[in-house]
Parts: sequence; C-alpha cells; structure tokens
Amino acid sequence: MNIKALITEKLEKQGEVRASEIMRISGFSRAYVNRFLRELREEGVLVRIGKANRTRYIPANKELIHKEKSSITTVYRILKNEDLNEDAVLRDIVKNTGIFQGLKDNVSKILEYAFTEMLNNAIEHSRSEKIEVRVEKKKNNVFFEVRDRGVGIYNNIMRKKHLGNILEAVQDLLKGKQTTEPASHSGEGIFFTSRVGDILTIESSEKKILFDNLMEDVFLMNSAQKSKGTRVIFSVGLDSKKEIGEIFREYTDDAFNFSKTEVTIKLYDKDASYVSRSQARRLLIGLEEFKTIMLDFKGIDAIGQGFADEIFRVWLGKNPDKEIIVKNVDENVDFMIKRAKD
Repeated sequence: MNIKALITEKLEKQGEVRASEIMRISGFSRAYVNRFLRELREEGVLVRIGKANRTRYIPANKELIHKEKSSITTVYRILKNEDLNEDAVLRDIVKNTGIFQGLKDNVSKILEYAFTEMLNNAIEHSRSEKIEVRVEKKKNNVFFEVRDRGVGIYNNIMRKKHLGNILEAVQDLLKGKQTTEPASHSGEGIFFTSRVGDILTIESSEKKILFDNLMEDVFLMNSAQKSKGTRVIFSVGLDSKKEIGEIFREYTDDAFNFSKTEVTIKLYDKDASYVSRSQARRLLIGLEEFKTIMLDFKGIDAIGQGFADEIFRVWLGKNPDKEIIVKNVDENVDFMIKRAKD
C-alpha cells in the first residue's frame, strides 16, 4: 500500500488528515505512519497543527495555516520540569495557536510578561516534577493558569525566611523585592504581575490571595485546595488600556530601580488589633529596600500609639532617606499617625 498516496488523497478530499485515520485504514503502526507524515512535511506538502491527540495535518497553504491556528484559542500542557525554559513555552504558544493573534500590543506585552514570570517562578522555586499550564482566549479576556505540585509558595517563603505562620509569608510576598533565591531573583515578578492585569490569584497551603484590580482591592481567603503545590490564575481584558511601561515607571526611580512598594496592612493579620511595636516591626521587615512605601489602612479603624510610633517616628528616624505615604486612613488612624510624627 502506498501510504503517501493515501495521505495525500485524504488530504485533498477532506482538507485535513490524522495519523489515527491512516492507521485504521492501512493497519500499520503509528510509528510507521508518522514516518510518511514527517516526509511529506519535509517535502512541503503538509503541516502539522495541534499537539498530542489533537494533532492533525493540513495542506501547506499559508492562508489555511493562519486560519487553522486562529481557531486554536485554548492550550493545555503538562510540562516536565527539567531544563524547562519559560520563553520557549511562550514561543510555542505564540507560533502554534491563535491566542496572541489580534491582541492589542499592550495586552500582548502584559500577557507575555505575566506568563513568563509566573511560569519561571514555578520552574525555579516549586521543585515540582511537572508543571501544568493552561492559556485561553475568550470573548472578553485572555487568561492563563500555572499549577505545580511542589512545596507551595507560602510554605517555601515561611521556611526559607524563618517566619512564624502563613499570614506572615503572605505579607512578605506582598511587599515585593522579597525572594527566597536572592542570588538569581529580584523578587519583583509577583509584585508587578499583580498590577499589570485585571485579576491575579495565588492559591497554596489552604490560603488564596486575590488581587482584583477591577475593584482596586486585595482579598485574602481560605482555600478549598488540599493538594500540594501552588496554583496561579491571571486574567486581563482584551480591551485593557494598561501600559506595562507606565506601571513599571510608577514603582521605579529615575535609574529604573524598583524603589516603591505598597503594603495592605489588614492582610497582615485579618483579626488583629494594631497596637504593638512588635507588630509594626514585623510589618516593616524588608521595607528598608525601598525609597517609598505606601501603607494602605483600608478597613482599619484604630491603631495603637506604640504601633504608630514605631513606624512613623522610630523607623523613619532610623531611615531618614525613606518616605512613607498612607492611604485610606480614617480620622482615628490619622490622629495617631500625626501624633507619632509630632
């Protein structure tokens, strides 16, 4: 049986052909059929579209190829975390799917940045043998999910930095510039990813933090996830007007150093009364790396004299080159801050 002739005949009649179809008709093995499909690809007769069980072959026609790739708007991969490169994964998605086709330039840049940063975190920090990625373009937005089965992001931070609990690990992560691998990472990835899109969710160790830029808020919730590892979900609207360069400039100085951070106080301990100096000291750990610190007091109606004094007199006295900006302060909190500064 002439396998090449069979393949080209089916291709002309149907517009596409699958290896499984040729195997069924001919009775030959997949390896044998794939040999002829590979030869026809090398001869420029056909091209392969899709991966794994979705693989099909179509005529090597530029318009057909573009049309077929445009129809692929969902990608799911299970990646072996061995010599894995996030840029190579991104290039494969850009080249072989329609997910990036037609995206506005600013949205494309946001998606590229966020995807590579979050996948790189999983590659280098999770110690997971496999990493799952899913990317999908929908009617109004494009999103991706990166999931590993490793040590878990909050557990990793807690162990490497000798922190007392998960909430302290969450707060450390939120500050930015904090990393468990300072020799190879700046600690900026999650900070900027949480600001460039519409939604970022980081779920691990039965805790879920949600950065909701549509509502301009951050939420810390309990998670039903019981499995090991970390799950990250990111979403950005197709009509987003955000410019990634503007967001970088907002938090960097004239020398392009990451110099400004933002800390949401209430996420440090949801049920705490903010009264003690020790609470303030824990909150301030690592913030000496920044020139400007924005403290968000949303949802807090009172702070103690010791808490305020430690931040606004003692710490600033030791760090006179730093600036602390406050927002969402009610009159009681504002009174204690001004009292500490006087």
